[in-house]
Amino acid sequence: MRLLPPNAELGWTPYAWLLYTVPFLVALYKSSPPPVELAGYLGAYVIFLILYFGGYWVHGFRLILVISGMSLIGAALSFTPFRYYGASFFIYAAAMIPFIDRERPRLTSLGIYLVLVASFGLASGQKAWFFVPAVFIAGVIGGLNTHWAQVFVSNARLRMAQGEVERLAKIAERERIARDLHDVLGHTLSVIALKSELASKLMERDPARAAKEIREVNEVARDALAQVRSAVTGYRALGLSAEFEAMRKAFDTNGVTLSVEAEPLSLPPAHENALALVLREASTNVLRHANARTCRVRLATRNNVALLEIVDDGIGGNSVEGNGLTGMRERVAALGGRLVRDGRSGTRLEITLPLALEPA
Repeated sequence: MRLLPPNAELGWTPYAWLLYTVPFLVALYKSSPPPVELAGYLGAYVIFLILYFGGYWVHGFRLILVISGMSLIGAALSFTPFRYYGASFFIYAAAMIPFIDRERPRLTSLGIYLVLVASFGLASGQKAWFFVPAVFIAGVIGGLNTHWAQVFVSNARLRMAQGEVERLAKIAERERIARDLHDVLGHTLSVIALKSELASKLMERDPARAAKEIREVNEVARDALAQVRSAVTGYRALGLSAEFEAMRKAFDTNGVTLSVEAEPLSLPPAHENALALVLREASTNVLRHANARTCRVRLATRNNVALLEIVDDGIGGNSVEGNGLTGMRERVAALGGRLVRDGRSGTRLEITLPLALEPA
């Protein structure tokens, strides 16, 4: 059984937030209440934990019930010697309010809740220290969670939009390839079929003309082969130039300023394909994880070595490498190259590939 849903965005932070309940447990330990009272306090805490972890699995009306249960625990403890510790349970309830409606998190619901808590505190004659955690800190935490809930919604919509764009791009590319193959081979194969059929009919009546038709079939077939090779070469030639263009459009859409310094190079297809894939993965990382405002890309040669440098001014850091960066490193290493990552100030990727080439 899982305490939390399998959501990578949650991480370990839900467990860390439980640290705010530690003072309550310490106070229980130091005060040593009678066994019956201690059992009641611990039972309330266990119910709180069930509500707390359950709140991460539900939304809507069920989450309202969770928030109500936490609030009742806080209200009940407000009439005990642990009233100031019990006020912290209102913070947990306020923190979950923005996720009642996951599509439209609002501050209005949080404001209504804080008014209700403040009214309860005034009606029950609570001291000022009750209102600090129950209203002020709860408002701050609830407001921050409202912001992050809105960010999560925006990110989810962005991922859906990017997935749809990628899907449509793949469909368009397949259709383009199908059209190109039809244009290249459709007419040629029809000619080959007709001439072959004619040659078979003329084989006995006019061998000389049949031989001529066969020679023409051979010429047409060779021409078709040349056209196919030319088409394939055209697809490969899209490589880096297409990735630079796609990168520029994606960055413009997301408000990232892109600077490109690229020398015109004549690269072997395998090397250009590897650098294009690295550029694609790096640009994806800049958009999704770096939170950068500017990005600089440089492509050059130095002592028969191709150099691709990608630098952004994002959050940087040296976190554990994911599958994307690992795949980039393996792809470059397979061609005898090297990928170096520096996250001390933003993120800097330097990819070097040994090549026997000259600038185009």
